[in-house]
Amino acid sequence: MVIGVPVALAATSEQLAWRGPVYILAGFAGIIALGLVLVQPLLIGGVLPGLSAYRSRRVHHWIGGALILAVVIHVAGLWFTSPPDMIDALTFSSPTPFSPFGVIAMWAIFAVALLASMRRRLGLRLRTWRAVHIPLAIVIVIGAVVHCLLIEGTMETVSKAVLCAAVLAAAVKVMVDLWRKRMVRSENLARQ
Repeated sequence: MVIGVPVALAATSEQLAWRGPVYILAGFAGIIALGLVLVQPLLIGGVLPGLSAYRSRRVHHWIGGALILAVVIHVAGLWFTSPPDMIDALTFSSPTPFSPFGVIAMWAIFAVALLASMRRRLGLRLRTWRAVHIPLAIVIVIGAVVHCLLIEGTMETVSKAVLCAAVLAAAVKVMVDLWRKRMVRSENLARQ
């Protein structure tokens, strides 16, 4: 519902009448990407019902791949429709205030994906992985939310704000829960 309503309302936007199919596809890929950013912490936090911890992690990996695909479609579609605008965005010289936030979030997503794919080869232990992944996840969430909120496009304002608030709330909840679990674990080890 939190993801479907903004997508459905964007599909009814009058602004779509002046856009080509590639631009529309790129825009909807961006909306889907934000929805996937919402799902990721819910999976790791074990919030979604009916999934074991193992299955949640496996789905988290697959959703991560879908997120990368959505971002690539978003950026490639925008590049196809306006290469000069994308060059400005990627070189941080765009006059639009939303561009740097999207670019930073994109690079953080790619960094997480690269590290995740090389985690075993690099011998990253879980503690080290979390120390790298959590700050990058924070950058992804904040960058994606600010990027989305600053864009005045096909997304309806209220549903966009609700989706962005849900992304932030999910990320904060899961990070606080993980921190609490770590604190309890540390206290239990100290007592032993």
